[in-house]
Amino acid sequence: MKMDQIDDILPDGRLFLAGEWREGTGAEITSVFPADGRVNRVLRGASAADGQEAIARAKAVQADPAWRVLKPHERARHLYRIADGIEANIDRISMIQSCDTGKTLRETAALAASAAGTFRYYGAVLETMDDELTAQRADSLTLSVHEPLGLVAAITPWNSPIASDAQKVAPALAAGNAVLLKPASWSPLTALELARIVEEAGLPRGLFSVLPGAGREIGNLLVEHPDIARVSFTGGTSTGRMIARKAAEKLMPVSLELGGKSPTIVFDDADMDLALAGVLFGIFSSSGQSCIAGSRLFVQRGVYDTFVGRLVAATRALRVGHPFDAATQVAPLIHEDHRREVAAHVAAALEAGAELLCGGAAPEGDAYAGGSYYLPTILAGVKNTDRICREEVFGPVLAVLPFDDEEDVIAQANDNDYGLACGIWTSDFRKAWRVGRAIRSGTIWHNTYKQFSISTPFGGEGDSGTGREKGRQGLRAYMAQKSFYTDMTGAPHPWAADTVRAT
Repeated sequence: MKMDQIDDILPDGRLFLAGEWREGTGAEITSVFPADGRVNRVLRGASAADGQEAIARAKAVQADPAWRVLKPHERARHLYRIADGIEANIDRISMIQSCDTGKTLRETAALAASAAGTFRYYGAVLETMDDELTAQRADSLTLSVHEPLGLVAAITPWNSPIASDAQKVAPALAAGNAVLLKPASWSPLTALELARIVEEAGLPRGLFSVLPGAGREIGNLLVEHPDIARVSFTGGTSTGRMIARKAAEKLMPVSLELGGKSPTIVFDDADMDLALAGVLFGIFSSSGQSCIAGSRLFVQRGVYDTFVGRLVAATRALRVGHPFDAATQVAPLIHEDHRREVAAHVAAALEAGAELLCGGAAPEGDAYAGGSYYLPTILAGVKNTDRICREEVFGPVLAVLPFDDEEDVIAQANDNDYGLACGIWTSDFRKAWRVGRAIRSGTIWHNTYKQFSISTPFGGEGDSGTGREKGRQGLRAYMAQKSFYTDMTGAPHPWAADTVRAT
């Protein structure tokens, strides 16, 4: 597809405000194609006034019984239609997201397919969701039911917008809420394309808004507004802490999926080819721009030199290139500003004494001119206490360290403020089980990495956040539980029975 043809499919930059397409009144946002610096769109983001209006409209529509008390299987039909719309537009969504984020078309197509699956999954959960007839403890019939919270804010990151959007929007809509989605300013276009699909799927007007804009303006509004009943946020830990403080003032539930400095562990009995491929994919796919990136690699000392030697050779052979090239494995970073941040992390590590095994610079050549590319980088000679092993780089940068035994690697893996994910390569399942249970992490992968299922809960511990998304309970997180008691005796309560009979 030629660039002028791509321009025709990119969203025009208008906001989707409670079912109405309109120009924003907030600060200007520029979406840039990371492969060459070309401007995709310049748009006006949402202002606080835009957000206030979207909230007011959403509140009115969500309170309407036509949506709020719609039977679950009837709400499911809306989710199925959205899933069908995403599947019918995978190529279009993939191209938009690649332009918006710099990801390869292969990856963005997979993310779009995942988003469709998420909407379909939560439709199926609605079809099979039961409330509870609780155990009888007295002469009452006791029931537990779940109801919508009302208005939900979803704040999503720039690194995988369509999948992150679906992971929050689908269960929130399935639960009967209205949803206000704030995508990241670096990647606003993919969420606007989702809005077009949601609109065409026939979701009642006003239930869904897409409000790209500055965090200090529209983000703060959504978190602080008294009518927002829940916030689901994926992003940086510092922002997550701020949201948690504001939510505490409102006594508002939140889910926070934050950063990571995930350990990957290669034992000396591992299938080395399997481990090598998994480690490469875990850190260098998505150009390392992933909260679960396996950025701390621990290799058992007896195989350390051999494994790291093969890893460096394989890393140098990775194909760094344009996101539209089917052969590309490592595409550009999201933005030139972000590339400078990644480079600064590497420079600081080298100054502190790290050994550069490969990468550590932008690739040279006309093919990379204007783009925010950075070579896959491996650093050795570091300690687990070094900054490069403590701070999230969010780029294609791997720190490698040796370890001696299970006790040693468990201690090193857990010696970190983050606790999001961990990869373990060993042929001994019992060992993987022991080590995996001992490591503080929301997800453990054994002989694989970065594999996901919408049916399996996901979240982190420590500085990696709080709460879980996905799975059947991911729907309940967007609902309020209510208990009913119905007397089955027909007799006045004994405490007042004599009084009642005397009157």
